[in-house]
Amino acid sequence: MLDIKKIVEEKDIVEKALLKRMNKEELDLDIIVDLYNKKKEILKEFEEKRAGQNSFNTKMAQVEKGSEEFLKLVKELKELANEVKELDEKLRKIEEELTEKLEVLPNIPDDDVVAGGKESNEIVKTSGEKPLFDFEIKDHVQLGEELQLFDFERASKMSGSNFSMYKGMGARLEWALINYFVDEHIKDGYEMIIPPHIVGEQSGYCAGQLPKFKNDVYWLEDEDQFLIPTAETVLTNIYRDEILNEEDLPKKFFAYTPCYRKEAGSYRANERGLIRVHQFNKVEMYQFVKAQDSEKALEELVTKAEKLVAGLGLHYQVSKLAAGDCSAGAAKTYDVEVWLPAIGQYYEVSSISNVREYQSRRGNMRYKSKEDGKNMFVHTLNASGLATSRLMVAIVETYQQKDGSLVVPEILRKYIGVDKIEK
Repeated sequence: MLDIKKIVEEKDIVEKALLKRMNKEELDLDIIVDLYNKKKEILKEFEEKRAGQNSFNTKMAQVEKGSEEFLKLVKELKELANEVKELDEKLRKIEEELTEKLEVLPNIPDDDVVAGGKESNEIVKTSGEKPLFDFEIKDHVQLGEELQLFDFERASKMSGSNFSMYKGMGARLEWALINYFVDEHIKDGYEMIIPPHIVGEQSGYCAGQLPKFKNDVYWLEDEDQFLIPTAETVLTNIYRDEILNEEDLPKKFFAYTPCYRKEAGSYRANERGLIRVHQFNKVEMYQFVKAQDSEKALEELVTKAEKLVAGLGLHYQVSKLAAGDCSAGAAKTYDVEVWLPAIGQYYEVSSISNVREYQSRRGNMRYKSKEDGKNMFVHTLNASGLATSRLMVAIVETYQQKDGSLVVPEILRKYIGVDKIEK
């Protein structure tokens, strides 16, 4: 959530920044400023009348109980109490309206984030060479069937379209990936979390997914709870409504979870198999830091995500997203995208975002400054470290051999126990 005072005091600056990611028709900060000023006026009147209520105690103590003067004061106090109650209700309604306007606004993009959508994303780095083959390559769906790695047909029978089932060496390869990520994050000093997969509305609100993206998650029937679309939802809420000490920061976590997403919208014809699914595995990194440290933390997370992909020997690129392609809460985002040989495209396997104060304001997450004792909002950052499904596509297609076998990336061999997967 944005700082209302910043909107009021720097409306033109905020508007210019938000227009990098929003259409002018959907942005009206004047309404928010008007509501804020109206709230101030009502609050002032409310406080004056409340003070007037308190003064009656002294007045009534100075007159004889039951006298005409006393009864007159009682009548006046009752009228004033009704006025105070009405003003209190007006305040409540205007605060609700103001919150509704604020909570759907996305974060203010950083100054160096350009305007526009996907078409304006900038490739800032490319690593390695695209794999070359001297034979006709197969896609991961065909290879997965021949090597008995995946069973999409039975997964669909069980759950519907766009679900997957790993089996045999495919399941072991998936588990090897997750173990590789876990080991690397522990080496880097991140604390491992095994979180719940079901959260309440307040957790979704704090993470910035609700109310705007309410239809993108799987809700439990007759419950105000849903399945997490990412471990970020849970990790964001660890310190909700808490005040940390400055010396406790930074806090660095990672969590492995399945992720559950409706993935509404049309699928492209080539997005078969594991490329877009409703359930996939992901290890998520998360940091709580001081404001002055968030840029450094973002660089660290990008480096970590890159290192994991590079360790698998895959060709990838890093894109800096334009404002309109960033998630609603992100002030700046980098995507690490691997090359999928069979379809000849890059696909995101890690999205790394600096969310700054957006989530901490929604979740009231602060730290006490050593310098002046003031409570400051923490900055939060998240990054996939990594999502496995598209990585599996990249590994299977990149490491396929002419004889139909699959070479296991060297870094995963200690987890899976073989160098090659064969028919």
